[in-house]
Amino acid sequence: MVDVQTNEIGKLAALVALTDETAALDIAPQLSEYEVVTGKVGSMELKKVIASVETAAKRGNLIDGETYRETHALYHAIIEAAEGVTRGKLSVGEIMRTVGLSFSVVRGRPYEDAREGEWLAVCFYGTIGAPIKGKEHETLGLGINHI
Repeated sequence: MVDVQTNEIGKLAALVALTDETAALDIAPQLSEYEVVTGKVGSMELKKVIASVETAAKRGNLIDGETYRETHALYHAIIEAAEGVTRGKLSVGEIMRTVGLSFSVVRGRPYEDAREGEWLAVCFYGTIGAPIKGKEHETLGLGINHI
């Protein structure tokens, strides 16, 4: 069993992205205290990656799309995770790179003190590289933001 502290929402998001929700629950049962959505996206356009995560979070009722602060928090977590995937350069297709990613979004209260509120963690795991099959390599990105 993996030791996950109460404030390690990012570790939980990474476990889900690297495995799946069922396997992550076996490894870290405390994940059941959080809301989770997952998905996959492949694209040469970063805006499609962002839209896929946002759509999954809204359809999965993880965020309220009518509430600005929830959408805003998700957007910042997505961008932070995407910067990890792209090594800080938010460009993919413009420089002939493509991504194939699994993603997770985890929402909850990672701190025992309820005054700390809810947080979101977004994790991407997959491949990035030239749009030539077999020429890509693994990548991982994590973004965390308070709501």
